[in-house]
Amino acid sequence: MRIGLWGTVLLLAAPVAFMLAFFAAPFAAVVVSSLQNPDGDWSAANYIRVVSDPYYLKALWTTISIALWVTVITFLLGYPLAYFMAFRVRNRWFKRLLYIIVVTPLFTSNVVRAFSWIILLGRNGFVNDLLMWLHLIDEPLPLLFNKVSIVIGLSYIMLPFMVLSVAAILQNTDTRLKDAARDLGAGPWTTFACVTFPLSLPGVVSGALMVFTLCVSAYVTPSILSGGREVVMSMLVFQQYATVLNFSFGATLAVTLLITAFVLLVAYQIARLGYQKSRRLRGLNAT
Repeated sequence: MRIGLWGTVLLLAAPVAFMLAFFAAPFAAVVVSSLQNPDGDWSAANYIRVVSDPYYLKALWTTISIALWVTVITFLLGYPLAYFMAFRVRNRWFKRLLYIIVVTPLFTSNVVRAFSWIILLGRNGFVNDLLMWLHLIDEPLPLLFNKVSIVIGLSYIMLPFMVLSVAAILQNTDTRLKDAARDLGAGPWTTFACVTFPLSLPGVVSGALMVFTLCVSAYVTPSILSGGREVVMSMLVFQQYATVLNFSFGATLAVTLLITAFVLLVAYQIARLGYQKSRRLRGLNAT
């Protein structure tokens, strides 16, 4: 059924208006606020303060490094699980049960999950007790209120996003390609490296981008698991808005974080496209 030009315009009007009203307009207001001083005059002093103060640069680096670590860890943990769910589980009901187990933590508050990690990672928590019982350590490790605890907590929260992204792609992979590779003499590892993993890259990329962007903007988990000893940008933004009441500088920190994440994502996409282009060229040269 053809809906015509005006039908298309009417269908798009509502979502476009929603995005303009609840995303574009507030973001524009934040950008404008970041370029104004407390007197309302236009000024770049806030941005100069951010890029010239080591305290804010360190917070920015801490935010990015935590997001990168969580992205890598969720990939290393999530890919094998997604592979198992996609190819190894034949029983339909067991597969559905695994999906439910993966998704269920998302229905629990981040606050509850963060405090759960405090119990597990504490000096007398389950993790230290287990390691000492196994005689792997002689005294409790400092696992809480530092960058390690933030990475562990965020990895646990973000793992379902990576698993679901990769599993969705692997589930729709044409298994005949794997069979063809085996028929041509490729072993299991060669088949995985040359067929399965390249086909799953769209899921890996989408999962990595989702995990990274969510980690960069995470506030609750870093606030609870850092104990105030590690500062990330989202905590500074909240501090400026809710405690110091310096809205213009809080907006500057938020925009700086957004621009940094956007630049990193664009650089990643450019590197990925360059890698894919080089692979295609090598394939053409080989033929």
